[in-house]
Amino acid sequence: MKIVFVITGLNTGGAEMMLLKVLERLDSRFAPHVISLTNLGEIGRRIQTLGVPVEALNMRPGMIPSPTAFFRLVRRLKELKPDVVHTWMYHADFFGGAAARMAWGPTVAWGIRNGNLDRDKTKLSTRLVAVTCALVSRFIPDRILSCSEVARQIHVTLGYAPDKMRVIPNGFDLDRFRPDEVARQQVRAELGMRQETPIVGLIGRFDPQKNHLGFVEAAGLLHQKMPDVHFLLAGQEVNENNVELMRAVDNAGIGEVAHLLGLRNDMPRLMAALDVLASSSSYGEAFPNVLGEAMACGVPCTVTDVGDSAYIVGETGRVVPPGDMAGLADAMETLLTLSSAERASLGQQARARVAEHFEIGQVVRQYEAFYDELIQIGRKGQHACVD
Repeated sequence: MKIVFVITGLNTGGAEMMLLKVLERLDSRFAPHVISLTNLGEIGRRIQTLGVPVEALNMRPGMIPSPTAFFRLVRRLKELKPDVVHTWMYHADFFGGAAARMAWGPTVAWGIRNGNLDRDKTKLSTRLVAVTCALVSRFIPDRILSCSEVARQIHVTLGYAPDKMRVIPNGFDLDRFRPDEVARQQVRAELGMRQETPIVGLIGRFDPQKNHLGFVEAAGLLHQKMPDVHFLLAGQEVNENNVELMRAVDNAGIGEVAHLLGLRNDMPRLMAALDVLASSSSYGEAFPNVLGEAMACGVPCTVTDVGDSAYIVGETGRVVPPGDMAGLADAMETLLTLSSAERASLGQQARARVAEHFEIGQVVRQYEAFYDELIQIGRKGQHACVD
C-alpha cells in the first residue's frame, strides 16, 4: 500500500516530529513517500535516513502556490500513483488535497494539528486557508484526522464535516523518554547546581503561543516563596541573545536561577532532570508533545487549560486557566512542596498514564488501522465506479 504524505514543511516542530515517529514504526506493508510543499528541513533529512523517499517542492512559505507549483504536485501524484494521500496542516490539506483529487485515484485524508484560530492570534493567510478547507471539507477529504479532541471540536464548529473526523493522539517512546537518575545528576552538575536543587522546566520554541513571558512572571512569583528553585528553559530562540526574554528574566528577579539553554538535541536528558514541567501556553495548542515526554520521564506537570493539556495530565498534574500565571506559580509550588515520595508516586502515575493512552507503538497501530480504513473506502469507490 503506497501512502504519500504531503506536509507544509519539514523544519523541527510537533507535527513534523509526529510524522517522523509514525514513519519510524509504520508496518512494512505500507510504502511511504513524503512531499514537503516548502523545504526539506531537519526532519526531512532524518526521514531520509529511514530509507523513505522525501522531496521538497520549495514553494514560498505563507504564499499561495503558483499554478506551475500546484500542477507540479498534481503531476508527481499521478506519477507516484498512491493508494492514499495523507496531508498534514492547513496549506497541505487544501493544496495537497485538491492536487490529489485532480490526480484521480487516491483516497484523501486531511491532518489537523492546530487548536486555535482566533483572529488576533492566527495569521490571516492561515485563517483564510482553514475557512476555505471548512467549506470544501465535504468534497475533498474522505477522512479528517485530528491529533486532539479539542481541535476536533473547534474545527467542527468552524464548519468541518463532523462525520469525517477522527482523533488519534500524539505518541511517545517510553524507552527514549524514561526516568533517569544519572541524567538528573549530570544536568545539575553541568549547570553548577547542588544535586538536591529543585528544577522547574519550560521546553518549547520562543513564540507568543508558548507564553514564555508569562512563565517568567510565574517563576518570579514562585522565586519569592522558594528562592532555591531553579528554572530551566530550552527551545529555539530561548537563549541569552533574546533581548525580550532576558528583560523579563531580569524584571522577575530570577537571573541567578534561570538557565536559558537554547535549542537542544538531548531532550530526554533534560526532561528526566526536572522535578516539574510547566506549560504556560495561552492559546493554539492541540496536543503538546512536551507533556507526554515529561510524563514518560516520571515528571509531573503544571499546565494551562489549553488544547488537550488537561486531558493529557489527567489526575497526575495540576491545571490552571490560560493566562493565570499566579495560579501557575501556586500549582508549581504545590507540586514542589510534596514530599519526595509523594512526587515520585505522582510521576509514576504520569508515566503509567502515558503507557496506557499515548505509547507510540499503540498510537502507530491506530494510524495503521486508519490507513486500512482509507484503503477500504478507496476499494468501495472503485467498485462503485465499475458498477
